[in-house]
Amino acid sequence: MSDSSVFGSSRSPEQAALPVIPTALVEVDVVSRWRDGVPTAVPVFDGADGPDLAAAAEPWGVDPSLLVSLGATSSVGEVRTVPLSDGRFGWVVGAGSGAPGGWRSVGAAIARAARAKLGEGIAEDDADPADLGDGADAEYVQVRLPDGADAELVSELTLGLSLGDYRFRVSVEPVAPRMRKALLVTPKGADADPLRVAVARAEEWAAATSLARDLANAPSNVKNPVWLAAAGTELARPLPGVTSVVRDEKWLADKGFGGMLAVGGGSASPPRLLELTWRPEGKKTGPHLVLVGKGITFDTGGISIKPADGMHLMRTDMAGGGAVLSALLSIARLRLPVRVTALVPAAENHVSGSSYRPGDVVRHYGGTTTEVGNTDAEGRMVLADALAYAVRRLSPDYLVDVATLTGAMKVALGLRTGGLFSTDEELGRAVREAGERVGEKWWPMPLLEDHAADVRGELADVRQAPQGPGGITAALFLREFVGEIPWAHLDIAGPGRADKNYDEVVAGATGFAARTLVELAASLSN
Repeated sequence: MSDSSVFGSSRSPEQAALPVIPTALVEVDVVSRWRDGVPTAVPVFDGADGPDLAAAAEPWGVDPSLLVSLGATSSVGEVRTVPLSDGRFGWVVGAGSGAPGGWRSVGAAIARAARAKLGEGIAEDDADPADLGDGADAEYVQVRLPDGADAELVSELTLGLSLGDYRFRVSVEPVAPRMRKALLVTPKGADADPLRVAVARAEEWAAATSLARDLANAPSNVKNPVWLAAAGTELARPLPGVTSVVRDEKWLADKGFGGMLAVGGGSASPPRLLELTWRPEGKKTGPHLVLVGKGITFDTGGISIKPADGMHLMRTDMAGGGAVLSALLSIARLRLPVRVTALVPAAENHVSGSSYRPGDVVRHYGGTTTEVGNTDAEGRMVLADALAYAVRRLSPDYLVDVATLTGAMKVALGLRTGGLFSTDEELGRAVREAGERVGEKWWPMPLLEDHAADVRGELADVRQAPQGPGGITAALFLREFVGEIPWAHLDIAGPGRADKNYDEVVAGATGFAARTLVELAASLSN
């Protein structure tokens, strides 16, 4: 397979079986006019004595008792289908107090309700929503915005509408219909222009998240390191200002990328280093942000093999690489005035006679040596090479890595919050604040100096997997390769994958961190 043919006509039968990447997202627009016949979602807010069903019933001219009989509530994201005359329908969806943070759940509930209606065979035509009459289908939906709706509210709502019904499925069955366009109807007299700006920005956040999900969900019999690097190249090709370079195993050996070569040495699929760069036109000064994402396309654990239970989920072990790749593409589409480089060290951690072993000493790019303690701690091995390369060759002003790195972080923070380690207080704060703006939670974790000595090696400069608090010692190991550059390490082992739907997240790869990185770049460009 050539590196340039992944999405082209020469795809193998296995590749051709994949859904189209990137997944098409719901188009969201802000309008000032209600369209008769288009299925409408109306929020239900908390009232003085319970849910305000009278206000929710008013747009349709129905009696509030109908909503009572349907069990409508103001619980955030709880949706009920409202039957109307002439076979029409709408939805009421709980919005609680109306705080912006709940609108991702509101949007996701609407998207899922539309899918359910389409599954009943309601979709009939392909018309523009402006021309639809009373027979409109659920491919087009309109949502009544409340008085005072602002940019934060519509951003959250757009994320929910765009991502809440995301699906990635490899099947002989045809693709199930889904909502294609959502119209956000402003209150009378409201200025729609600033809301449209917010929607456009949120759609780009959603695009980054969705693509990161696509890449992580792709099965590993297709998604090897060559495929992943080629995917990044193909996706970047149409974007002005973005360049792509893919380094093969011969180049990696020549330059001394011992960590990547050790991890990838047990697989028939050789490692690749993908380097994407975004250079805004005319931007000769300003900060240079380098993003590094773990790209382990499948992780058996190597000789320190993982238990069979759950190993099938290791196709998502490159979620960090998918996040930085997707983020860079969105940064370029937004034409943010900040220089950004994304590095994805991609390898497959397999078991064979050429696998690396516990007790090996590996020399990384730049010369630092590592004593291997556990071949299942492979992510930090490939990240170490890429971080050292970034420091020595790219001269970043800020360095951020993203990885599904340690099970310890799942124990510490659960499945919905990312761990944030940073050597620079200002950078760490910028990451957290970016996450707050895009609906991703980060918790600051300590780089405990009490454990710094634990990563010092006996046979080598450093030890890869010392005893101690696993998430912290992994971060301390990576710190050995970043020098004095302001650095943040984002461990997404918990929120990088979900086992059930919540808010705008669906089961499977979540795309977590991608939109935080986009917003971080935007904040650095101000």
